[in-house]
Amino acid sequence: MNKSEFINTYLAETAEIAQSISREAIEKAIEILLEIKSQKGRVFFIGVGGGAGTGSHATNDFNKIAKISALCLSDNPSLLTALTNDEGWDSVFKRQLEMHNFTSRDCLFIYSVGGGTETVSKNLILAINYAKKVGARIIGVVGKDTGATAKEADVCIIVPCPDDSRRTPHTEDFQLVMDHLLVNILAKIENEANKE
Repeated sequence: MNKSEFINTYLAETAEIAQSISREAIEKAIEILLEIKSQKGRVFFIGVGGGAGTGSHATNDFNKIAKISALCLSDNPSLLTALTNDEGWDSVFKRQLEMHNFTSRDCLFIYSVGGGTETVSKNLILAINYAKKVGARIIGVVGKDTGATAKEADVCIIVPCPDDSRRTPHTEDFQLVMDHLLVNILAKIENEANKE
């Protein structure tokens, strides 16, 4: 495939994903986030690699634009590395949820390609289990419907990738698209409510 073909294919796939991604799942995520906001809950973002970066970006957007208190549990490298060194990588997110007194008023928001399995990103599974234990809501944006996030979340927006070889980049593209979509619609809803 030459450069021109790759560009056209990638952008065509992006448009295809935008057309086929579940509107119902997006609307359900909005409803959950409105509920979290109304009860003055917090959103805790978790993810690794690109998902960690998007979680950091989303923390800014949720605080600043959507006016929902948000934290990204990969943003503190000192704590993250201390927990990894002393207790192991698998528990780094669960332990931070415990430290932050994560409750049923809060939301765990996961950005992941695979969504967590027993062998890859088990730290997501332990965080999901803890969220379910305390009765918190769980939202995910993932690239596969086979991981723990897709199976256990209250709502999971699955990025329908047309080509498995580009699953990771397309999923990570749309994680940021979903962040911007969600925070901007939440801000619009608040602005319209304030006008009444």
